[in-house]
Amino acid sequence: MSTVDLHIHSSVSDGVYTPAEVVGKAARAGMTVIALADHDNVDGIAEALKAAEKTPGLKVIPGVEISTDVPDGEVHMLGYFIDYTHPELLSALAVMRDSRQTRARKMIDKLAVLGFPVDWQRVRELAGDGTIGRPHIARALLEKGYIATIQEAFTRFLAWGGPAYVGRDKMPPEEAISLIVGAGGLPVLAHPLTSNNTESLVAGLKESGLAGLEAYYKNYSAGEISALVSLADKYGLIATGGT
Repeated sequence: MSTVDLHIHSSVSDGVYTPAEVVGKAARAGMTVIALADHDNVDGIAEALKAAEKTPGLKVIPGVEISTDVPDGEVHMLGYFIDYTHPELLSALAVMRDSRQTRARKMIDKLAVLGFPVDWQRVRELAGDGTIGRPHIARALLEKGYIATIQEAFTRFLAWGGPAYVGRDKMPPEEAISLIVGAGGLPVLAHPLTSNNTESLVAGLKESGLAGLEAYYKNYSAGEISALVSLADKYGLIATGGT
């Protein structure tokens, strides 16, 4: 029986462990297939693949998670089996990362106005060499004692529509699908329940080349998973899963 996780982040984006450490931990946990899918960044893939060469029995799929926007919020698109050296993909991801830094600064400015100041330099330290994201701001808020949990940072401040939320430069999910397919990859809709009308979104993206949707996700109930698996079957999509 295979043990698979197709949605893992490393310190290259908003994860805690380096790509090599991720591979080592996955191997020790008995995993057989993982996908490294960092937010808007593929810089960790080469390191992960090299580490996997020394880890018999574990396959690492090169991936990415691209942040996109729809009218009612954010949608994230996973890309699997990508050519992580593809010039067009790399160029688009570089733009996304620059946007993330500008966005993070604006969110910190909003938090200061709200009476919850955090230090920009500390957020950069928490991100390390990786892409700065909302989880790093959340960790800075936690360190300051403003919140009790990381999730509270999103619920109170950083989630879409929250008082400190700032949108990114817009990329529609159809464009992300095109980038992934252009890089030889398979596009999969990540944690689909972030949309207010999941089926309508899935139906439209299927026409654009969507190959799968992430039905198995860490916070989903058994009922939600069952409904998403049925939705995947209805539209001829692969049901994937990851933490």
